[in-house]
Amino acid sequence: MPSAITILTEGFADWETGLFNATARLYYGFDTRFATPQGKPVTSSGGMLVTPQLAIEDIGLDGLDVLLLCGGPGWQNAGAPDIKALLLDAQRRQVVLAGICDGTRVLAQAGLLDRVRHTSNSADNLASIGTYAGAALYQDVPHAVADQRVITAPGTAPVTFTAAVLAALGIADDGLKGYLALHAAEHRDQG
Repeated sequence: MPSAITILTEGFADWETGLFNATARLYYGFDTRFATPQGKPVTSSGGMLVTPQLAIEDIGLDGLDVLLLCGGPGWQNAGAPDIKALLLDAQRRQVVLAGICDGTRVLAQAGLLDRVRHTSNSADNLASIGTYAGAALYQDVPHAVADQRVITAPGTAPVTFTAAVLAALGIADDGLKGYLALHAAEHRDQG
């Protein structure tokens, strides 16, 4: 069974990784779990209280297929969890790393966006990180970008984020394409 862990912080943006987790669990049989700092409950930006299955500090990478970083203001606070070592170890183990919204900042802080094409909420969002050296590879696009098992997306792109993460795991069947097209249909005729 494929396995995914989503890291959440206080005030996480609940819409950003919800589609991935629901799709992966319901349609593809993933084991989906959630981790927070010290394993404490967190409340989303929309007021949803989440009690996680584990603490970030207890994440084991054996058998893990994807590690998602959900965005939210918690990543820009001084007390944000330092998960650089976890991310670098996950990359060494070929775990797909996926950050959306301010989750991309965490990837940038770990140096994981320095050599891959990527996006975020804006170029300025990443440029403010003193250690970020990937500006030449930044893609100013409204959809997810995947490169070398690293997926990034602005917070407004949960549909393409879901598709890119699943594609990185080898899942891109016609059923998924149709399902995601339903979620994206409302944006086709927007002008």
